[in-house]
Amino acid sequence: MNKRPLTPALAGRILARIGESGQPPEVGVEHLNVGNESLLGVLDSEYLEPISATRRGSTFKLVQAYYGGGKTHFLLCARQAAFARSLAAAIVSLSPEETPFDDPVRIYQAVAREIAAPPLDPDVPPARGIEIALRVFVEERLEGLDHAARVAWVDQLRRIPVDAPACRAAVVAFARAIVDDDPGKEDIAGAWLRGETLRAEEIRPLGIRENLERSNAFRMLRSLCQLLQGIGVPGLLLAFDEADRTLSVSSRRKRAIADNLRQLIDHCGQEHLPGLVCLYAVPPEFMREVVTEYPALQQRLEGPATLSRRSPQAAIIDLENLDLDPEDLLVQIGLRILLLVEVARGVSLDPRLQEQNLRRLAEHVLERSFEVAHRRAYVKAAVDLLQQQIHAENAIAYADIIAFTPRVPVAELPGGDDF
Repeated sequence: MNKRPLTPALAGRILARIGESGQPPEVGVEHLNVGNESLLGVLDSEYLEPISATRRGSTFKLVQAYYGGGKTHFLLCARQAAFARSLAAAIVSLSPEETPFDDPVRIYQAVAREIAAPPLDPDVPPARGIEIALRVFVEERLEGLDHAARVAWVDQLRRIPVDAPACRAAVVAFARAIVDDDPGKEDIAGAWLRGETLRAEEIRPLGIRENLERSNAFRMLRSLCQLLQGIGVPGLLLAFDEADRTLSVSSRRKRAIADNLRQLIDHCGQEHLPGLVCLYAVPPEFMREVVTEYPALQQRLEGPATLSRRSPQAAIIDLENLDLDPEDLLVQIGLRILLLVEVARGVSLDPRLQEQNLRRLAEHVLERSFEVAHRRAYVKAAVDLLQQQIHAENAIAYADIIAFTPRVPVAELPGGDDF
């Protein structure tokens, strides 16, 4: 993974993020990344790179890890790899109440909020929002053209084959408003593309004949993917991340989620969504408690192996199968945090001494944790330890480690129109 320059300001922002919540940073995640390089390499070489080169193909991968086991971190790394290949990307956090996967309207709206073009400045988070991304992509295509050529290019967008003509009409209206410098029409088309419900008299002059609703929402989402590629974007990385536990929802909702997943997998397999790399991140119990209840979905996901260099076609990316064993993984994460502390604070600590301290911390956290959520606990503890070492560098005895990490928690046990 390509690394942007690590400045004191960036190092400080990363430390603040991981030290406060143990969550991966929006910018600079590559400076913490370790252990999943082979998985990211397969995803890039087998899917992102070919899509960027040929604009053909699509895939679905189920990413599994326990809570705190690196799902969000992996998705951020995948998004960075997609941006490096000039793909658009969106990471959508799923939750039973705000963005349930069985509610097509809220899923479309969430994707429209989160979609982003590759940022021009790698040191700032990507500007999210369908209208922001579309403006970037449209203006790239219009650059250097005179007015007549711009109008002709917009007219060609009407020929893009899509499942929902209303979505195509909105994109055409949005692009034409940019050409004509008509902010009023651009705002209306942008609002429709965000999933807002507008009056018929507002959208009819733009050629839009229907609003987003439950019966057409997944059709609109498919069309949005088709249109992005139609205007010249190589593809789209679309990642869904379970932010809250969804296993407690009703059987009816579980069935709807499973059925939507099955159809999404089928659309990827049949290349109805050209250029789409879809990642769906869940805890391992999702396979046991949801997938196994629905044979049609189980047949599509289960296989003899998880994704690796030997099995790049596997449907499941298992973040338990990393390049390092648990202790070495934590130590390597700690050494990356050490570099962040040194750059952010302008200090230089003894690398051998601090590696010894970080290994003792790793041993302690692993001893009292039952799941890989220990990674988050370790990250927060390592930041505290190394910040204290700035003021008084010394070898931490095992007894001191125990006293030093009382706040490190023991990982919790996890309790109409088709897509």
